[in-house]
Amino acid sequence: MKNRIEIVKSDITKLHADAIVNAANRTLLGGGGVDGAIHQAAGHELLEECKKLGGCYTGEAKITNGYHLPSKYVIHTVGPVWRGGDKGEPELLAKCYKNCMLLAKKYQIHTLAFPSISTGIYGYPIEKASVIALQEIVKFLKNEEIPEKVIIVCYSDHDYQIYLQNFNRILTSEKN
Repeated sequence: MKNRIEIVKSDITKLHADAIVNAANRTLLGGGGVDGAIHQAAGHELLEECKKLGGCYTGEAKITNGYHLPSKYVIHTVGPVWRGGDKGEPELLAKCYKNCMLLAKKYQIHTLAFPSISTGIYGYPIEKASVIALQEIVKFLKNEEIPEKVIIVCYSDHDYQIYLQNFNRILTSEKN
């Protein structure tokens, strides 16, 4: 699994992957954080295409072209807002990752880059969100050949370290 999942500290808008994932809001019309950065880097054409999609429900995913981004596609997903963890947040977050990877498979996307979904303004604790993200990615990749590679893009050193630690724990528990 280590050769199919990579964790990096970088700017997702500059990453060369077949598709990047946008941690979007329900309107898909841009916002703050990763969402705003992706919209800005992709150009106004992304907004125009998103206007035609009619929004997106939490846990679901929709795909657009990447326009001025280095990636061909943007997969938009709406993560859950953290409300303590007992309002279905873990299941909805897992659905985000699964649905993005299902779209990647459908569109034959070989390299897929994820940000840390819901851990910014939506307040999902990074420790919990990273475990869900990694478990869902590992589970999907065990049964599917596409995407061939998943890159988790962390913006801060703190998030990067947490993802690395949890990835190593998951790999270790898989061996036992």
